[in-house]
Amino acid sequence: MNILVYGAGVLGSQLAHVLVRGGNNVTILARGKRAEELERDGIVIRHVFQFKTTVDPVRVTRTLEENDHYDLIFVVMKYNDFPTVLPILAANQSSNMVIVGNNADARSMQIFLEKNSRVEKKVAFGFQVSGGRRQEDRMLSIGGASGQMVIGGLDGEIAFKSILDQAFEKAKYKLNYLDDIDAWLKSHIVPILMLNAVSFNEKLEMIKLDGNRKQVQHMIGAMDEGFSVLEAMGITIIPEIQAKLIRKHQRMFYLLLKIYSMLPIHKLVAGSFGEIEALNDAFTDWKKATRTPTPHWDVLKKEYSNLK
Repeated sequence: MNILVYGAGVLGSQLAHVLVRGGNNVTILARGKRAEELERDGIVIRHVFQFKTTVDPVRVTRTLEENDHYDLIFVVMKYNDFPTVLPILAANQSSNMVIVGNNADARSMQIFLEKNSRVEKKVAFGFQVSGGRRQEDRMLSIGGASGQMVIGGLDGEIAFKSILDQAFEKAKYKLNYLDDIDAWLKSHIVPILMLNAVSFNEKLEMIKLDGNRKQVQHMIGAMDEGFSVLEAMGITIIPEIQAKLIRKHQRMFYLLLKIYSMLPIHKLVAGSFGEIEALNDAFTDWKKATRTPTPHWDVLKKEYSNLK
């Protein structure tokens, strides 16, 4: 199958690795130094938990032209980068696209592609359950070929589900189809925001969580408030256990956050400042629309965060 992975960061590289190992004809879109690395060395990934390094040759392109045709396009980018890519995707003649990553407004992205494309666009949304970071000429991965993606359509079953199944048929990778992917994505934004609200210094560089009692308590309270905002919008929390854990088992969740703050894995799953800032802007709009009080989140934002 002819597949394009649009985006050559950590998660895009992991997905391309999975699809190559699954026997597909994979092209990865990259630019600058990253494109040169991929052309010279292939996709080099250090799998942290498997204690191995994989290398996969891959075709590289620096652009997506209007007449380029792919059976599937996976767009794997940060939330704040999607707006610049949507017009390019709309102009391209390929039909089947999966927008992968944190997403506060999937519906508007789908509407844009449907209204501005010269061919019918079939769009799905997904999130790759993985993490990692770049280290010199390679990617450090905590997911790799045995990972999974939660995926779904906004209007019922994905129209090209059979094509997706075929692409991953021989891959050691799970597609977890959801009926309400939009609710899952919005639910996921809450812990992402709260965990990252205390993760940047004044230079917008990643720092380690302090893990002090006051900080962790505010984080727990802020997550509860975030879920309350979503509920006020009529959104179901998915998976439901997130809200239950916070509301009924706070002591257990407190201990989990304390452990999380002490582990180096923190930096492998944290987001970038630009993406967190964009997600925070969306959350702030939701909060204003529902008039839901968020005193814990307001404290985190004021005392620990550089988010505007």
